[in-house]
Amino acid sequence: MREGLQPVSPSTIARLLAREGDARRVADLIGESFDEAETAVAAFELPDESGWTVEIYFANPPIEAAVRDLVAHAAGNEAAAALQFEALSPKDWVAASLDGLKPVRVGRIVVHGAHDRARVPANALGIEIEAALAFGTGHHGTTRGCLTGFDGWWKARPARRASVARRRAALALDVGTGTGVLALAAARTAQQRVIATDIDHDAVTTARANVRFNKAGALVKVVHAGGLDRAEVMAGGPYQLVFANILMRPLIGLAPAIRRQLAPGARVILSGLLPAHARAVVAAYRGQGLRLLRRRTLEGWVTLDMELPGGR
Repeated sequence: MREGLQPVSPSTIARLLAREGDARRVADLIGESFDEAETAVAAFELPDESGWTVEIYFANPPIEAAVRDLVAHAAGNEAAAALQFEALSPKDWVAASLDGLKPVRVGRIVVHGAHDRARVPANALGIEIEAALAFGTGHHGTTRGCLTGFDGWWKARPARRASVARRRAALALDVGTGTGVLALAAARTAQQRVIATDIDHDAVTTARANVRFNKAGALVKVVHAGGLDRAEVMAGGPYQLVFANILMRPLIGLAPAIRRQLAPGARVILSGLLPAHARAVVAAYRGQGLRLLRRRTLEGWVTLDMELPGGR
C-alpha cells in the first residue's frame, strides 16, 4: 500500500490543528464521506503533545466549501475556518516525504533513504527506500505497525523459521506492496521467497526497482494484480505470512481469497485502517476462521495481527 493510504501524486493537502476528540471526529467523518481510493485522512498527536493534527490528502482538488462543511459538522465552525488547504505537485510531495525523515528501526530492520545510508548500524538489516510515486518509506504508522507485527512474529517462532526453510512455498505474500518495503523486510530477514502484488502500475515499477536496488531479486517477485487469482500468487502458497496494508473495503472483500492462501497457523497482518474501521475488518476475518491476536495503534492508524489456528 502507498504510505498511509495517500493517493498517487496527491494534488492537495488540508491540515487542521485541533483537540484530540475533534481531530478524531473530523478524521472519521472525512473518511466515511469520501472515496477511499481518492482521499486519505489521518489524525495523530503532535510530538510535543501540544495538540492533534488532521491531515487530508486529495488526489484531485476538492470543493473546499464542502470539506469545511463536514469539518464544521464534526468539530464546529471555528475548526472549519481554521482548516488550511495547500496545493501540491508530485515534486513537492517527494520533497516533503524526505524532508526531516530519519531512519526507521524496527528490531533489526532499518528502513532509510539514500541520504541516511551512512547512518545504518553495521549490525542492522538496512532497506533503502526512496519516496516516489508509490508510498512506503517506513515512517507512517501503517507501515511501522506492519513491520512491528512482523518483527514480533519472526522472533517468537524460531521453530517455524527452520521449518519454513524446508518448504517449497514462499514464506509471505504482500498484498498492495507499494514500494515493496514489507516484502523486502520479510524476504531479507528470513532469506526466503516473498510474492508481492499491487494493482497500481507505478507501484509495481517502483517496487521492482527497490527490489533490484536492495539485491533481493532472487527472493521477491513483484506481480501486477488486483486480486489473488493470478497464477504467480496461487503457485507461491500456501503462505505462512500475509501482509495487507491497503484499505478497509478491499481488506474485507479479500478476506475469503486471503484465507484460501494461508497455511495452518499462518499470521495475517492487516493495516491501513482508521480506528472506526477496525471492528468491521476483524469481523470479516473472524468469519474466515482467523482470530485476533493484537490491535496496534500508531499515529491514529490501526494494525491488526491475526492468525489462522493450527499448524503448531
